[in-house]
Parts: sequence; structure tokens; C-alpha cells
Amino acid sequence: MNFDELTLSTVKAFLIEFLTTWGTKLLGAIVIFAVGCILIKKLSKWITTTEKLNKLDAGLRSFLVSFSRILLYLVLVITVAMVLGVPATSFITILASCGVAIGLALQGSLSNFAGGLMILFFKPFKIGDYIEASGEEGTVSEISVVYTVINTVDNKRITLPNGNLTNSVIKNYTAEKVRRVDFKFSTAYGTDSKKVKAVIGDVINQHPLVLKDPAPFVRLSECSESSVDYTVRVWCKTADYWDVNFDIIENVKEAFDKNDITVPYKQIDVHVNNI
Repeated sequence: MNFDELTLSTVKAFLIEFLTTWGTKLLGAIVIFAVGCILIKKLSKWITTTEKLNKLDAGLRSFLVSFSRILLYLVLVITVAMVLGVPATSFITILASCGVAIGLALQGSLSNFAGGLMILFFKPFKIGDYIEASGEEGTVSEISVVYTVINTVDNKRITLPNGNLTNSVIKNYTAEKVRRVDFKFSTAYGTDSKKVKAVIGDVINQHPLVLKDPAPFVRLSECSESSVDYTVRVWCKTADYWDVNFDIIENVKEAFDKNDITVPYKQIDVHVNNI
């Protein structure tokens, strides 16, 4: 047997051994990984669409999808490694070491993850609520493991880290069924205050969206430099807030014009002494 024949036989023996041992394991690992990815996608879709979970809060369901996807992919990677022959104890040790290193490198992300859990547990807001937090405001469209997504009134998509959200003041404008709308109207000095309050009161009482209980509030609140100011407070359903806000402002302006009530400009009186 010459050198070429010896080399060829060695290569054949190596290939046969590889295919009978590692080849089978590699093929099995590829099949398991492909099937696992398909099953994870189907499970995530099932959690999102199944009627059995409709009773769950939309934010909790979104969180479950994100968390279960991460957990299942981790289990899939461990399974594939064990099929390839990596010892479970060694793999778990390596995974633990990597976990420590990754944890130190991703402290911010872990903080966001913990923030996501707190949001789902304490529920300061839910999907569909209009909130203001971290200097941004909008309607909550998604609550994931790490981030919360809101859409602004001009349809901008803003992603907020959950860690920052849990450490900031959150204003939830739609959490309650009713809201108070506050106004400040000004009139010129010399205008009959009783007449002004009566005109404003008529406008409020005629608006169909203003609630009678709690009762509306109309009082003279301040005599400022150039005007007499009136504080007005009315209550309405949360969904009607902006309609009531703009309607009352427009209607009061029209009522002032009809009743010859002057809305003053800011002015300064200058007295000149001739010496």
C-alpha cells in the first residue's frame, strides 16, 4: 500500500467515524434546533391570540410572550448542547459563569427587567392608558420584559426603559373614570362679578358632557394687575376631557361677547408728574 492509498483510507476511516458519531449528533442537534424554533414561535403566537388568555391583562400577556420566548430559547440551547455531547454539569457551570459576566455587563438591562416585573405586579398603568413619565407622554401600546412603548398624540413611537419608569413619577391620565377640567377666565375691572359668574355658570350648565356631581365650581379667585380672575372647575368623564375643555373655552368667549363682558389686555398705568 503506497502513501496515497494510506492517506485515502485514513480519510475514509475518519469520515466514517465522524458520520457515525458526530454526524448523527450534529444532524439531530440541527433538527431539534429547527423544530424548537418553530414550536417557540407557535407558542408565542398562541399566547398572543388564544381566547383562553383573553382574561389576562394585555400588558401581562405581552410580558409572558417576551419572558417565555427567552426562557424557551435558553432551554433549547441547553438541549442542543447536550445532544452534541457537552456534559450537562460542564455546560451548566459555563452557563453560570457566563451569567455572572453577562449580569455585570448588563446591569441596566437587569434593572429594566426588574422594573418590568414591578410594573406588571403593581400595575401603575396598562396597555391603552395615557401616561406621562420620564419627560414623555402618550398612549401605552406595549409592555415588554425590558421596555414599555408609548405612542404620542402626533403618532411618534417612544420606547421607555422599564427601570427608568419605575424610578420616575408616572402620571396616569386615564386610570380614573372621571377627571376635573380647570379653567381661568379674566375680565376687566369694573365688570359686575355676579354677572360674570352667572354667565359662566349658564355655559357650564348647558353643556351636556359636564357632570352635575361633583358640582361645578365658579369663584372670583384673584384681583391681578390688569384683570379680575375667576377660577372654574368642572368634572366630566375621562373620555370627554378634551371636548369639554375646548367647548367651555369657546362658549365662555362667545357668552362674554354677547353680554358685553370685556376680556382685558395686559396694561400698565403710567402717571406723569410735572415738576
